[in-house]
Amino acid sequence: MTEVSTNDFLALLRRDGVVRSADARLTPLAGGVSCEIYVVEDGGEKFVVKRALAKLKVKADWFADVNRNRTEWEYIRYVAQFLPEAVPVVRHVSTEGNYFAMDHLGGGFTNWKQLLLSGFADADAAARAGRLLAEIHRRSAGGVEVRRVFDTTRNFFQLRIEPYLLVTGAKHPALNPLFHAEAKRLENTRECLVHGDFSPKNMLVGSDRLVILDCEVAWYGDPAFDLAFFLNHLLLKALFHAPKDTGIPAMVLQFWAAYQAARPSAEIGPRTGRLLLMLMLARVDGKSPVEYLDEERRNFVRQFIGANLTEETFSPNEIAAAWFEQLKGFQG
Repeated sequence: MTEVSTNDFLALLRRDGVVRSADARLTPLAGGVSCEIYVVEDGGEKFVVKRALAKLKVKADWFADVNRNRTEWEYIRYVAQFLPEAVPVVRHVSTEGNYFAMDHLGGGFTNWKQLLLSGFADADAAARAGRLLAEIHRRSAGGVEVRRVFDTTRNFFQLRIEPYLLVTGAKHPALNPLFHAEAKRLENTRECLVHGDFSPKNMLVGSDRLVILDCEVAWYGDPAFDLAFFLNHLLLKALFHAPKDTGIPAMVLQFWAAYQAARPSAEIGPRTGRLLLMLMLARVDGKSPVEYLDEERRNFVRQFIGANLTEETFSPNEIAAAWFEQLKGFQG
Protein backbone atom coordinates (compact mmCIF):
# COMPACT_ATOMS: atom_id res chain seq x y z
CA MET A 1 0.00 0.00 0.00
CA THR A 2 1.43 3.43 -0.90
CA GLU A 3 2.16 6.08 1.71
CA VAL A 4 -0.25 8.43 -0.07
CA SER A 5 -3.21 6.06 0.19
CA THR A 6 -2.37 5.34 3.84
CA ASN A 7 -2.28 9.06 4.66
CA ASP A 8 -5.56 9.63 2.80
CA PHE A 9 -7.23 6.85 4.73
CA LEU A 10 -5.90 8.23 8.03
CA ALA A 11 -7.30 11.65 7.13
CA LEU A 12 -10.70 10.07 6.42
CA LEU A 13 -10.64 8.29 9.78
CA ARG A 14 -9.88 11.60 11.49
CA ARG A 15 -12.74 13.37 9.74
CA ASP A 16 -15.12 10.58 10.80
CA GLY A 17 -13.93 10.74 14.41
CA VAL A 18 -12.68 7.16 14.37
CA VAL A 19 -9.11 8.31 15.05
CA ARG A 20 -8.50 10.99 17.69
CA SER A 21 -4.85 11.23 18.73
CA ALA A 22 -2.40 13.47 16.83
CA ASP A 23 0.22 10.75 16.54
CA ALA A 24 -2.11 7.97 15.37
CA ARG A 25 -0.64 5.69 12.74
CA LEU A 26 -1.80 3.01 10.30
CA THR A 27 0.18 -0.13 9.52
CA PRO A 28 -0.92 -2.09 6.42
CA LEU A 29 -1.65 -5.78 6.88
CA ALA A 30 -0.74 -8.20 4.09
CA GLY A 31 -2.55 -11.29 2.93
CA GLY A 32 -5.83 -10.27 1.33
CA VAL A 33 -6.47 -9.48 -2.33
CA SER A 34 -9.78 -7.67 -2.09
CA CYS A 35 -9.33 -4.98 0.56
CA GLU A 36 -7.11 -2.46 2.24
CA ILE A 37 -6.58 -3.59 5.83
CA TYR A 38 -4.72 -1.61 8.47
CA VAL A 39 -3.87 -1.92 12.14
CA VAL A 40 -4.62 1.45 13.73
CA GLU A 41 -2.65 2.61 16.77
CA ASP A 42 -4.53 5.57 18.22
CA GLY A 43 -3.12 6.65 21.53
CA GLY A 44 -3.70 3.74 23.88
CA GLU A 45 -6.13 2.03 21.52
CA LYS A 46 -5.40 -0.53 18.84
CA PHE A 47 -7.94 -1.72 16.29
CA VAL A 48 -8.32 -2.75 12.64
CA VAL A 49 -9.93 -0.90 9.74
CA LYS A 50 -10.91 -2.51 6.46
CA ARG A 51 -11.96 -0.94 3.14
CA ALA A 52 -13.05 -2.80 0.00
CA LEU A 53 -11.16 -2.34 -3.29
CA ALA A 54 -12.95 -1.99 -6.62
CA LYS A 55 -10.16 -3.95 -8.39
CA LEU A 56 -8.77 -6.97 -6.60
CA LYS A 57 -5.03 -7.45 -6.24
CA VAL A 58 -4.54 -10.38 -8.64
CA LYS A 59 -2.93 -10.68 -12.07
CA ALA A 60 -6.23 -11.05 -13.93
CA ASP A 61 -8.71 -8.19 -14.26
CA TRP A 62 -11.09 -8.83 -11.39
CA PHE A 63 -13.55 -6.15 -10.32
CA ALA A 64 -16.25 -6.22 -7.64
CA ASP A 65 -18.77 -3.89 -6.05
CA VAL A 66 -17.28 -2.07 -3.03
CA ASN A 67 -20.67 -2.28 -1.30
CA ARG A 68 -19.58 -5.75 -0.23
CA ASN A 69 -17.96 -3.92 2.70
CA ARG A 70 -21.44 -3.48 4.14
CA THR A 71 -22.17 -7.16 3.52
CA GLU A 72 -19.18 -8.02 5.69
CA TRP A 73 -20.14 -6.00 8.73
CA GLU A 74 -23.76 -7.08 8.37
CA TYR A 75 -22.57 -10.72 8.53
CA ILE A 76 -20.53 -10.00 11.65
CA ARG A 77 -23.46 -8.21 13.26
CA TYR A 78 -25.84 -11.08 12.44
CA VAL A 79 -23.59 -13.89 13.71
CA ALA A 80 -22.72 -11.91 16.87
CA GLN A 81 -26.36 -12.24 17.97
CA PHE A 82 -25.93 -15.94 18.71
CA LEU A 83 -22.18 -16.67 18.39
CA PRO A 84 -20.48 -13.52 19.74
CA GLU A 85 -17.17 -15.27 20.36
CA ALA A 86 -16.97 -16.39 16.72
CA VAL A 87 -16.60 -12.89 15.26
CA PRO A 88 -14.70 -9.70 16.11
CA VAL A 89 -16.49 -6.74 17.68
CA VAL A 90 -17.39 -4.03 15.14
CA ARG A 91 -16.52 -0.56 16.48
CA HIS A 92 -17.63 1.72 13.64
CA VAL A 93 -19.10 1.45 10.15
CA SER A 94 -19.09 3.94 7.29
CA THR A 95 -21.39 3.26 4.36
CA GLU A 96 -20.16 6.37 2.56
CA GLY A 97 -16.49 5.55 3.03
CA ASN A 98 -16.97 1.82 2.41
CA TYR A 99 -14.98 0.84 5.48
CA PHE A 100 -15.52 -0.42 9.00
CA ALA A 101 -13.45 -0.67 12.18
CA MET A 102 -13.26 -3.74 14.40
CA ASP A 103 -11.33 -4.98 17.41
CA HIS A 104 -7.74 -6.09 16.89
CA LEU A 105 -7.13 -9.70 17.89
CA GLY A 106 -3.42 -9.97 18.44
CA GLY A 107 -1.66 -11.93 21.14
CA GLY A 108 -3.07 -15.36 21.78
CA PHE A 109 -4.40 -15.79 18.24
CA THR A 110 -2.72 -17.35 15.22
CA ASN A 111 -3.81 -17.43 11.60
CA TRP A 112 -4.98 -20.98 10.91
CA LYS A 113 -3.61 -21.10 7.37
CA GLN A 114 -0.10 -20.41 8.64
CA LEU A 115 -0.43 -23.18 11.20
CA LEU A 116 -1.45 -25.63 8.48
CA LEU A 117 1.37 -24.60 6.16
CA SER A 118 3.83 -25.05 9.02
CA GLY A 119 2.63 -28.63 9.42
CA PHE A 120 0.46 -28.24 12.52
CA ALA A 121 -2.93 -29.97 12.19
CA ASP A 122 -5.63 -29.70 14.83
CA ALA A 123 -8.61 -32.05 14.48
CA ASP A 124 -10.35 -30.50 17.49
CA ALA A 125 -10.26 -27.06 15.85
CA ALA A 126 -11.66 -28.60 12.66
CA ALA A 127 -14.56 -30.07 14.62
CA ARG A 128 -15.17 -26.68 16.23
CA ALA A 129 -15.26 -25.08 12.79
CA GLY A 130 -17.78 -27.69 11.63
CA ARG A 131 -20.08 -27.05 14.58
CA LEU A 132 -19.79 -23.28 14.22
CA LEU A 133 -20.61 -23.37 10.52
CA ALA A 134 -23.53 -25.70 11.09
CA GLU A 135 -24.98 -23.32 13.67
CA ILE A 136 -24.81 -20.35 11.29
CA HIS A 137 -26.43 -22.36 8.53
CA ARG A 138 -29.09 -23.78 10.87
CA ARG A 139 -30.02 -20.44 12.44
CA SER A 140 -30.33 -18.62 9.15
CA ALA A 141 -32.17 -21.29 7.17
CA GLY A 142 -35.56 -20.03 6.07
CA GLY A 143 -35.10 -16.60 7.66
CA VAL A 144 -37.02 -13.92 5.77
CA GLU A 145 -35.04 -10.93 7.06
CA VAL A 146 -31.60 -12.53 6.74
CA ARG A 147 -32.49 -13.55 3.20
CA ARG A 148 -33.41 -9.93 2.42
CA VAL A 149 -30.22 -8.48 3.92
CA PHE A 150 -27.99 -10.98 2.15
CA ASP A 151 -29.67 -10.91 -1.23
CA THR A 152 -26.19 -10.50 -2.72
CA THR A 153 -26.12 -12.86 -5.68
CA ARG A 154 -24.53 -10.19 -7.91
CA ASN A 155 -21.67 -9.82 -5.44
CA PHE A 156 -21.34 -13.60 -5.10
CA PHE A 157 -21.24 -13.95 -8.88
CA GLN A 158 -18.44 -11.36 -9.14
CA LEU A 159 -16.36 -12.86 -6.35
CA ARG A 160 -17.02 -16.59 -6.63
CA ILE A 161 -19.11 -17.93 -9.51
CA GLU A 162 -17.38 -16.11 -12.36
CA PRO A 163 -13.73 -16.20 -11.17
CA TYR A 164 -13.87 -19.70 -9.71
CA LEU A 165 -16.32 -21.66 -11.84
CA LEU A 166 -16.75 -19.95 -15.19
CA VAL A 167 -13.11 -18.97 -15.69
CA THR A 168 -11.91 -22.43 -14.68
CA GLY A 169 -14.45 -24.18 -16.87
CA ALA A 170 -13.38 -22.12 -19.88
CA LYS A 171 -9.84 -23.47 -19.48
CA HIS A 172 -11.07 -27.08 -19.51
CA PRO A 173 -13.44 -27.47 -22.50
CA ALA A 174 -14.32 -31.09 -21.73
CA LEU A 175 -15.49 -30.10 -18.23
CA ASN A 176 -16.93 -26.70 -19.13
CA PRO A 177 -20.59 -27.81 -19.38
CA LEU A 178 -20.37 -29.19 -15.84
CA PHE A 179 -18.96 -25.91 -14.50
CA HIS A 180 -21.66 -23.88 -16.27
CA ALA A 181 -24.42 -26.12 -14.96
CA GLU A 182 -23.06 -25.79 -11.42
CA ALA A 183 -22.81 -22.01 -11.76
CA LYS A 184 -26.45 -21.83 -12.80
CA ARG A 185 -27.52 -24.13 -9.97
CA LEU A 186 -25.70 -21.99 -7.41
CA GLU A 187 -27.25 -18.78 -8.70
CA ASN A 188 -30.70 -20.25 -8.18
CA THR A 189 -30.23 -21.80 -4.72
CA ARG A 190 -31.56 -19.99 -1.63
CA GLU A 191 -31.25 -21.98 1.59
CA CYS A 192 -29.31 -20.16 4.30
CA LEU A 193 -26.56 -17.64 5.05
CA VAL A 194 -23.27 -18.60 3.39
CA HIS A 195 -19.92 -17.09 4.41
CA GLY A 196 -18.45 -17.59 0.94
CA ASP A 197 -14.80 -17.52 2.04
CA PHE A 198 -14.86 -20.05 4.86
CA SER A 199 -11.22 -21.10 4.88
CA PRO A 200 -8.36 -21.34 7.40
CA LYS A 201 -6.88 -18.16 5.91
CA ASN A 202 -9.85 -16.27 7.31
CA MET A 203 -9.83 -17.77 10.79
CA LEU A 204 -7.85 -16.96 13.91
CA VAL A 205 -7.26 -19.79 16.35
CA GLY A 206 -6.90 -19.18 20.08
CA SER A 207 -6.66 -21.55 23.00
CA ASP A 208 -10.44 -21.73 23.39
CA ARG A 209 -11.78 -19.56 20.58
CA LEU A 210 -12.11 -19.70 16.79
CA VAL A 211 -12.79 -16.34 15.13
CA ILE A 212 -14.14 -15.94 11.60
CA LEU A 213 -12.95 -13.02 9.46
CA ASP A 214 -13.39 -11.74 5.88
CA CYS A 215 -17.13 -12.15 5.40
CA GLU A 216 -17.50 -9.84 2.40
CA VAL A 217 -18.66 -12.65 0.08
CA ALA A 218 -21.59 -13.50 2.39
CA TRP A 219 -24.72 -14.54 0.50
CA TYR A 220 -28.03 -16.22 1.16
CA GLY A 221 -27.56 -19.35 -0.92
CA ASP A 222 -26.18 -22.87 -0.88
CA PRO A 223 -24.46 -24.05 2.35
CA ALA A 224 -22.59 -26.70 0.33
CA PHE A 225 -20.35 -23.91 -0.93
CA ASP A 226 -18.96 -23.19 2.55
CA LEU A 227 -18.39 -26.88 3.21
CA ALA A 228 -16.63 -27.45 -0.10
CA PHE A 229 -14.58 -24.28 0.23
CA PHE A 230 -13.20 -25.31 3.62
CA LEU A 231 -12.52 -28.91 2.64
CA ASN A 232 -10.78 -27.72 -0.51
CA HIS A 233 -8.25 -25.79 1.53
CA LEU A 234 -7.53 -28.78 3.76
CA LEU A 235 -6.97 -31.09 0.78
CA LEU A 236 -4.66 -28.62 -0.94
CA LYS A 237 -2.64 -28.12 2.25
CA ALA A 238 -2.20 -31.89 2.42
CA LEU A 239 -0.87 -31.80 -1.15
CA PHE A 240 1.56 -29.06 -0.17
CA HIS A 241 3.06 -31.35 2.49
CA ALA A 242 2.83 -34.61 0.46
CA PRO A 243 3.96 -37.29 0.75
CA LYS A 244 4.28 -36.40 4.44
CA ASP A 245 1.07 -36.89 6.42
CA THR A 246 0.70 -33.98 8.85
CA GLY A 247 -2.67 -35.05 10.27
CA ILE A 248 -4.98 -33.29 7.82
CA PRO A 249 -7.01 -36.45 7.00
CA ALA A 250 -8.25 -36.50 10.60
CA MET A 251 -9.20 -32.83 10.30
CA VAL A 252 -11.33 -33.56 7.24
CA LEU A 253 -13.17 -36.39 9.01
CA GLN A 254 -13.74 -34.35 12.18
CA PHE A 255 -14.97 -31.27 10.33
CA TRP A 256 -17.47 -33.21 8.22
CA ALA A 257 -18.67 -35.36 11.14
CA ALA A 258 -19.16 -32.35 13.42
CA TYR A 259 -21.16 -30.48 10.80
CA GLN A 260 -23.38 -33.46 10.05
CA ALA A 261 -23.96 -34.10 13.75
CA ALA A 262 -25.06 -30.50 14.31
CA ARG A 263 -27.04 -30.12 11.08
CA PRO A 264 -27.87 -33.56 9.62
CA SER A 265 -28.44 -33.60 5.88
CA ALA A 266 -28.16 -36.52 3.50
CA GLU A 267 -28.58 -34.53 0.31
CA ILE A 268 -25.92 -31.90 1.03
CA GLY A 269 -23.12 -34.47 0.59
CA PRO A 270 -23.31 -34.85 -3.22
CA ARG A 271 -23.59 -31.07 -3.69
CA THR A 272 -20.55 -30.55 -1.48
CA GLY A 273 -18.51 -33.25 -3.23
CA ARG A 274 -19.17 -31.90 -6.71
CA LEU A 275 -18.33 -28.35 -5.65
CA LEU A 276 -15.23 -29.58 -3.82
CA LEU A 277 -13.77 -31.03 -7.02
CA MET A 278 -14.57 -27.89 -8.99
CA LEU A 279 -13.09 -25.57 -6.37
CA MET A 280 -9.92 -27.65 -6.19
CA LEU A 281 -9.39 -27.10 -9.90
CA ALA A 282 -10.36 -23.44 -9.53
CA ARG A 283 -7.51 -22.85 -7.08
CA VAL A 284 -5.15 -24.03 -9.80
CA ASP A 285 -6.68 -22.59 -12.97
CA GLY A 286 -9.16 -19.92 -11.80
CA LYS A 287 -8.58 -16.21 -11.21
CA SER A 288 -7.25 -16.77 -7.69
CA PRO A 289 -4.77 -19.68 -7.72
CA VAL A 290 -3.15 -20.67 -4.44
CA GLU A 291 0.42 -19.46 -4.13
CA TYR A 292 1.96 -22.48 -2.39
CA LEU A 293 1.62 -25.24 -5.02
CA ASP A 294 4.38 -25.81 -7.57
CA GLU A 295 3.60 -26.90 -11.15
CA GLU A 296 4.00 -30.59 -10.39
CA ARG A 297 1.40 -30.33 -7.65
CA ARG A 298 -0.89 -28.25 -9.86
CA ASN A 299 -0.76 -30.99 -12.48
CA PHE A 300 -1.57 -33.55 -9.77
CA VAL A 301 -4.76 -31.59 -9.03
CA ARG A 302 -5.69 -31.39 -12.73
CA GLN A 303 -5.26 -35.13 -13.20
CA PHE A 304 -7.25 -35.98 -10.07
CA ILE A 305 -10.15 -33.71 -11.04
CA GLY A 306 -10.17 -34.95 -14.62
CA ALA A 307 -10.50 -38.52 -13.39
CA ASN A 308 -13.18 -37.85 -10.78
CA LEU A 309 -15.41 -34.95 -11.83
CA THR A 310 -17.25 -36.96 -14.48
CA GLU A 311 -18.46 -39.48 -11.89
CA GLU A 312 -22.18 -39.47 -11.14
CA THR A 313 -22.03 -39.59 -7.33
CA PHE A 314 -19.95 -37.37 -5.09
CA SER A 315 -19.27 -38.24 -1.47
CA PRO A 316 -16.90 -35.78 0.29
CA ASN A 317 -15.52 -38.57 2.46
CA GLU A 318 -14.91 -40.82 -0.56
CA ILE A 319 -13.28 -37.98 -2.50
CA ALA A 320 -11.03 -37.22 0.46
CA ALA A 321 -10.15 -40.89 0.93
CA ALA A 322 -9.17 -41.24 -2.74
CA TRP A 323 -7.18 -38.02 -2.55
CA PHE A 324 -5.20 -39.03 0.51
CA GLU A 325 -4.57 -42.48 -0.88
CA GLN A 326 -3.05 -41.02 -4.04
CA LEU A 327 -0.98 -38.57 -2.01
CA LYS A 328 0.82 -41.50 -0.39
CA GLY A 329 2.49 -42.18 -3.74
CA PHE A 330 3.24 -38.55 -4.57
CA GLN A 331 7.00 -38.00 -4.87
CA GLY A 332 7.14 -34.32 -5.86
